[in-house]
Amino acid sequence: MMNRGIRGATTVTRNDEQEIMQETLRLLEEMVKRNDLHPEYISNIWITMTQDLDAAFPAKAIRQLEGWDLVPLMCSVEIPVKGSLPRCIRFMVQVNTEKSQSEIKHVYLNEAKRLRPDLSESGVQP
Repeated sequence: MMNRGIRGATTVTRNDEQEIMQETLRLLEEMVKRNDLHPEYISNIWITMTQDLDAAFPAKAIRQLEGWDLVPLMCSVEIPVKGSLPRCIRFMVQVNTEKSQSEIKHVYLNEAKRLRPDLSESGVQP
């Protein structure tokens, strides 16, 4: 079994606790669905947000999901690079899996699709 990283990112329209929590869960749900993830096999999730977001801890939304309370979660602030995508939430999910690197499905939603158009599925609705 290998430990693989799965990237994910989304954006919100405003610095609002409810929207941050909703988009966090939406991103996680898409990552789980596309990669057939189970909390037991998640090593940890690293979550960053851009500095313009400070209304909520995204990890709080994940911890409230059944079966996810023991998954190690860490929140941090994204490096403030001039001109970078605003109001962005990013995930790095480390998972123990038999899947090859090429089988991993990275997830980019909303305006975050611009970050990695090569990895974004065109059929995903914002």
